[in-house]
Amino acid sequence: MQKRRYLSWRLPVLLIFIWSPWSIADAALPAMDENQPLPTLAPMLERITPAVVNIATRSDIRIRENPLLQDPFFRRFFELPEPRPRRRRTQSLGSGVIVDASEGYVMTNAHVIDKADEITVTLQDGRNFTAELIGADPDSDVAVIRIPATSLTAIRLGDSDLLRVGDFVVAIGNPFGLNQTVTSGIVSALGRSGLGIEGYEDFIQTDASINPGNSGGALVNLRGELVGINTAILAPSGGNVGIGFAIPINMVRQLKDQLVEYGEVRRGRLGVHIQDLTPELAGAFGIPETSGAVVAQIVPDSPAEKAGLRESDVVVRVNSKAVEDAADLRNAVGLLRVGQVVELTILRRGREHKITAQIEQPKLAIIDGENLSRRLAGARFTNKPDDSGIGEQPGVLVADIEPGSQAWSAGLRKDDVIVSVNRIAVRDVDEMRAALAASRNGILMNIRRGNGALFLAIR
Repeated sequence: MQKRRYLSWRLPVLLIFIWSPWSIADAALPAMDENQPLPTLAPMLERITPAVVNIATRSDIRIRENPLLQDPFFRRFFELPEPRPRRRRTQSLGSGVIVDASEGYVMTNAHVIDKADEITVTLQDGRNFTAELIGADPDSDVAVIRIPATSLTAIRLGDSDLLRVGDFVVAIGNPFGLNQTVTSGIVSALGRSGLGIEGYEDFIQTDASINPGNSGGALVNLRGELVGINTAILAPSGGNVGIGFAIPINMVRQLKDQLVEYGEVRRGRLGVHIQDLTPELAGAFGIPETSGAVVAQIVPDSPAEKAGLRESDVVVRVNSKAVEDAADLRNAVGLLRVGQVVELTILRRGREHKITAQIEQPKLAIIDGENLSRRLAGARFTNKPDDSGIGEQPGVLVADIEPGSQAWSAGLRKDDVIVSVNRIAVRDVDEMRAALAASRNGILMNIRRGNGALFLAIR
């Protein structure tokens, strides 16, 4: 094994001290005008820190049992008693930012309040309030909660589109439960995506120290304007290494409006499969552009097809905002509401065109079973796609199911296709909802499972 070699210096060190009456004065700190205040962020922080709150959550989580113990045939065969569900209490800490003092709205991360049974907000002045969940969007990791409080301080929203790499920023939150912790740094990068942290990524990267507990806290500029919501860190060692990420406030602002109005983000679809525009593709298409999103495929009967988009079109702007890559286009469309009209600037055979499309409701929206019936808690349903490969008959697909949940115990399994409910044929989730609404004593489902079929009675 080759040994590492280190360069060692063994040179004599010569220290020369020359004393003179003026040498000490020259080495001292620069002279300061006593009437001139030292540079400080204190006035700005005193104004905005009351808007940053501590969020504590408590959850009652059901412990997953062995799936075999949930099977009634297995229990009956081995004469096992009915299993009793086991639960454990969990607690977590995070941060939030008051954005509307009159309504008591607080912005935070969706993962901070995920599956919380109780949300407690503590203000800077020591007041505690039980918060109400208004809405959460896990795909963007944004949530809105509300507290019944008066005399609140809200933070002013900035414009994250004006940020530049090198701008000074300040992170405020509650890392490790240390209330009202302030750290400073700069904007290290903009438009970070492809990290796999969230479904929609357009992060501000900063070297301001962000640690566990900072999630949901404020990232502000030196004017005290909110420019981002701190959400994640890159931490190979488990602590801060100077790489933190925040969701831009311009994205948060649009999501907040939908969460307040609907309790969820109602994303539409354009109906295209896209990829980044590479120099090789730009050369093949004969265009000078090096940024944009290439339309690789058009979904039949989609807004894109109706608007006249074609394969190999390059989208360079959405509503006059430049599109750098495929992630940029995905984020832009993901923030649009169903029914909203969008103007796309495209390059086709080297010539610029403008196309108008209307965003439509996705056809494969996923619905939590608990929203349909409490007996279906733990399952998630969607309309069966035409290319599912499960069968020709229409129905409702069990997209996912939590082992040990009520729906699992009732016998439902992932990829089951529900073709009737209470002897009423159902072709989609809406028809299933209507059939369940007419039921009071139980649920009878006709299910296609693989190549077979069965009835399932849920009491």
